[in-house]
Amino acid sequence: MPPFTPSPPPIHMVPQNLPSPYRFYPLKQATKPTMGQPSEMDDRSRKQLLQPHHRTDPLVWCYGILCFVFSLLLILAGITTLIIFLAIKPRNPLFDTANASLNSIYLDSPAYFNGDFTFLANFSNPNQKIYIVYQYISLELYLNDKLISVHALPPFAQKSRESTIQAVRMVSSQVLLPSDVAVRLQDQVRRNRVLYEIRGTFKMGAPPSGVLLARSCRTKQ
Repeated sequence: MPPFTPSPPPIHMVPQNLPSPYRFYPLKQATKPTMGQPSEMDDRSRKQLLQPHHRTDPLVWCYGILCFVFSLLLILAGITTLIIFLAIKPRNPLFDTANASLNSIYLDSPAYFNGDFTFLANFSNPNQKIYIVYQYISLELYLNDKLISVHALPPFAQKSRESTIQAVRMVSSQVLLPSDVAVRLQDQVRRNRVLYEIRGTFKMGAPPSGVLLARSCRTKQ
């Protein structure tokens, strides 16, 4: 029996005269740029990179440099002040009174006060490395929060750990007192116990730079 040989599949030929929907058209291949010819995207990127940049205004640079220098100076000044403060450890001067005497006190009428008050003012410099100059000293005498006399002392200087005692006389003449203050004063005189308040204001010009300090001191007589 002879061997069986399969028949080849039929070949269908497309005739050339078929309508356009059945025709086969060759695909167009995309053209690639040659090595020496730049593409459109490369030209666009190159143009963007070659665009001129805006230059910074020189005035802006000057402001920036000045702010930097000013900030640097502030930092250096703060560090220097801290070092000086830690090295010197400045303290406020001390003011108190060790002795006081009431020479006279009377009322011309229920509202007008007259008095003569003397005390010893003690000024102390507690600092170990600071020399103090008192340029201005004003001492004020109060009676129940009512100012009745003011006295100024001449300028003087103090070395470190030095104390100065000065006698101060405060005279009051025809000082009008509020009615409630006059009543309390009369009661204190009857009990032989008058309460005064001494306030001192100092303006100093020693290193460090001058500052204005106030200190309150009370004494009973």
